[in-house]
Amino acid sequence: MTAITSSAPGKLFLLGEYAVLHGAPALLAAVDRRVTVTVVPAGSWRLHAQSIGIQHLDLDDEGQLPAALNAQTRSTLRLFDTVRAAVRARVGGGPFEISIDSAELSRDGHKLGLGSSAAVASALTAALARASRLHLDRAALFTLAQSAHRAAQDGTGSGGDVAASVYGGLLSYAVGATPVPLQWPTDLTMLAVVTGEGSVTTDLVGRVNDFGAAHPLQHAQDVARLTRLAHTAQSALADRAEFLRLIDDYFTALARLDSHAEAGIVTARHRELRVVAQRAGGVFKTSGAGGGDVGLAFSASGLAAERLAAALTDAGASVVPLVLGAEGTRS
Repeated sequence: MTAITSSAPGKLFLLGEYAVLHGAPALLAAVDRRVTVTVVPAGSWRLHAQSIGIQHLDLDDEGQLPAALNAQTRSTLRLFDTVRAAVRARVGGGPFEISIDSAELSRDGHKLGLGSSAAVASALTAALARASRLHLDRAALFTLAQSAHRAAQDGTGSGGDVAASVYGGLLSYAVGATPVPLQWPTDLTMLAVVTGEGSVTTDLVGRVNDFGAAHPLQHAQDVARLTRLAHTAQSALADRAEFLRLIDDYFTALARLDSHAEAGIVTARHRELRVVAQRAGGVFKTSGAGGGDVGLAFSASGLAAERLAAALTDAGASVVPLVLGAEGTRS
């Protein structure tokens, strides 16, 4: 058998963060930066993941991480191990030499918040399954990749990021439902902006969950506000002005949740860029869990988008060139 190569796109959470964990639909888009995984039949199991500093790591006879591996490296490779275990539980296979390249989803050594772990889970699941002669359609690939991804994150996360990586395009996603493909409006532009040096999704979500346990009534009120807004996203896409208002309202609601939870979803830099975007005629919000990952700026297309990009650049922000609606996992 020759080498098997699979790739999966990164994603952006456009709207519905935190509310999606409580059953609301989220709006996500796959982007044109991809994780690539190559699997080659070999005499023994070996892993290469230069993007995260792993070179020529010899695995045991079952492909498991070596017992002597230090705790930090073991934590870094936990997702790899859960995906490997999930596929081998279904079909066996191996030994393989596996290469994982996630460099496109980082910059200067920092993750951009484009769902690199979900993209790795999707591409690695697809590559290992195909190399092991396990046929997976999109739905089965999502189920297997999501179960492994969720296990690696101690049961947190909605699965929306994995859905975006597997299915691609622009999606409305709700937990337990088949993603609904949508079309991006031609008169609307979105810019992704670097707002920090990355954040840990599980930490931010954990703080919000802790707030919910300590203050269930206030948490429920904050989530209900987000949920009401999230349910209007799909219809709002048909009207640019309505969608821009929704983006602004959702950011306000997220900031309110964050002020109560003290989670770090909204940073001072986010607030600065919101003002910059407003002065340029656009709107700004956090993306995904928030924190130091990318932020999103929206405006009408054409000259309005050019003005927004110039204003953000003048404010010292770095706009990441991205194209929405990328193809999902391919193998």
